Amino acid sequence: MNEPLPLVFGAPEWLQLFLHYLMLSLLSIGGAIGTAPDMHRFLVVQHHWLSDAQFNASIAIAQAAPGPNVLFVALLGWNVGMNAGGMLTGLLGALVCLTAILLPSTLVTYWAAQWGHRNRTLRPVRAFKQGMAPIVVALMMATSWILTTASAPTPNAWRLWLLTAISALVVWRTRLHLLWLLGAGALLGGLGLV
Repeated sequence: MNEPLPLVFGAPEWLQLFLHYLMLSLLSIGGAIGTAPDMHRFLVVQHHWLSDAQFNASIAIAQAAPGPNVLFVALLGWNVGMNAGGMLTGLLGALVCLTAILLPSTLVTYWAAQWGHRNRTLRPVRAFKQGMAPIVVALMMATSWILTTASAPTPNAWRLWLLTAISALVVWRTRLHLLWLLGAGALLGGLGLV
């Protein structure tokens, strides 16, 4: 395997890594995985902080693991830190990369939600929310359809269809929090009723 030599990392290198991932966060429309080619260019080709094998393994392991797809960013940072000195710098690398990739999108989401709440009476904001409502409902219905039809060949599939219909009616006609419905579905599934 083509492993890089141990790195000498100081504050300027950590800052450079942090700033690069901050910039990538603002470009990661559709998820951080969309910026993987530039991460490769920056980490492997330009700075030689990672080998091709480490880069590919980081993405493969993160994609195979349960959890969010952005985990590969933490693994890339971990590997950079491990190359720079060991376990503690590995943790620092994971923290630097993950914080930098998540911080801008989190702040933009927070500020947009605050702005939208403050300006909820403005016509464009109301129009946006009203336009998004059917899209969200359609996506929820599509997800329900996929989850329900996935178990269609089973003999008791009618129970799952009935549960889906009842859940849709409860969501449509009441203000019951969705977590109650999720809990009820989990309980019914755990009891083997659906």
